[in-house]
Amino acid sequence: MAKAPVLTPRAVDFPRWYQDLINKAELADNGPVRGTMVIRPYGYGLWERMQAEMDARIKESGASNAYFPLFIPQSYLTREAEHVEGFAPELAVVTHGGGKELEEPVVVRPTSETIVNDYFAKWVQSYRDLPLLINQWANVVRWELRPRVFLRTTEFLWQEGHTAHATYEDARDYAAHIHRNVYADFMENVLAMDVLAGRKTAAERFAGAINTLTLEGMMGDGKALQLGTSHELGQNFAKAFHTQYLSKDGRQEYVWQTSWGSTTRMVGALVMMHGDDDGLRVPPRLAQIQVVVLGVKDDAAVVAEVREIGERLTAAGIRVRVDDRTDIPFGRRAVDWELKGVPVRIEVGPRDLENGTAMLVRRIPGGKAPVALDALAGLLPQILDEDQALLLRQSRERRESRTTDVTTVEEAVEAATAGGWARIPWAVLGEEGEARLAEHAVTVRCLVAADGSVPDADDAPGNVAVVARAY
Repeated sequence: MAKAPVLTPRAVDFPRWYQDLINKAELADNGPVRGTMVIRPYGYGLWERMQAEMDARIKESGASNAYFPLFIPQSYLTREAEHVEGFAPELAVVTHGGGKELEEPVVVRPTSETIVNDYFAKWVQSYRDLPLLINQWANVVRWELRPRVFLRTTEFLWQEGHTAHATYEDARDYAAHIHRNVYADFMENVLAMDVLAGRKTAAERFAGAINTLTLEGMMGDGKALQLGTSHELGQNFAKAFHTQYLSKDGRQEYVWQTSWGSTTRMVGALVMMHGDDDGLRVPPRLAQIQVVVLGVKDDAAVVAEVREIGERLTAAGIRVRVDDRTDIPFGRRAVDWELKGVPVRIEVGPRDLENGTAMLVRRIPGGKAPVALDALAGLLPQILDEDQALLLRQSRERRESRTTDVTTVEEAVEAATAGGWARIPWAVLGEEGEARLAEHAVTVRCLVAADGSVPDADDAPGNVAVVARAY
């Protein structure tokens, strides 16, 4: 009788495969309140690496980290009408505290534009205070009706940037800088994710923004996932909160603002974009464990060599885990590291020691081969670079091969329903066609210019709408 697979095959049931992998790779569990999650150490380790890479890019962009309260007076959200309307269905509101009814209900932070502006209005007095560039690492709560671990949860972790500028052009350029040099750079060069950079339509724009820039990724089943957004807020929040500055010529002016964010959704994207039927495949530049060194048998010489290899590779700048738990069957440990997607396994047994070799197993392209022990430290950096590049190439090839150029709404729906994306001229689709797509659970993920760049305006000539079913 054939042995049952560890994971439900993706081709059989992609959502079930996703849940199986989240559980068996020990990334997260469902929390006790519907829609919440417990992020387990291995999953949180991935998020920590994402945080570190993103935080460095954010700081290089001139922003400083700060922290704002979790609770926001409900009246704050009502000051910007479009904003409160956009978030109203997702709000969690606290009406009692300390055994008493509160004089004013407070909202559990769904995003922080309102409370940040209340303080920006105090901190900004003069043009000399601008630009003001703030980032926050925090949790937020948005009541989710159809939760899925990492992808859509009632509480999730994220970073949210908020900035104030003297001019529209400065704010516009900074939002584009974050979109391109922080988010896209991180996703492509660390997560090895091919992402499509574009502009959201008016219907898909962030509530209260005048423009939203987005990065969209194609998952293994052909659906789209929004991975990060950068918003031009114009002066909407500045006028609602009276965030003004004294200009060089002595006039009171409203600031121009941006906000931008990315979340733990990226962990789910990592699973769905790079995972296969054997588990995760973690890009080497992201992996908290790039190489795991396993002792095959409970042999003193093997265990000693495994530990020595670990020390040599660590000294060479490689992130290494030594697995000398020889009281646990080797096969079980190998499958566990396969599920977790560690890029390289180095397996050492008594026969390997006799030959002066180790078995090198590559998770990303697959395959294994014996390698001389003294060659490992010199060989591994090249292997890790190759595997990083392979993941990005595979994700790009998937998107390109499963994207179809169409000229009608019907063709766009057909392409999206078949498990791919469609490109259709915005001049042909328009807002009426966008509404018709929504009737089939298909959305415009973004607008791109004819040359594939991010367009300057929704109605720029030659704009192409990229449409898909999405998570």
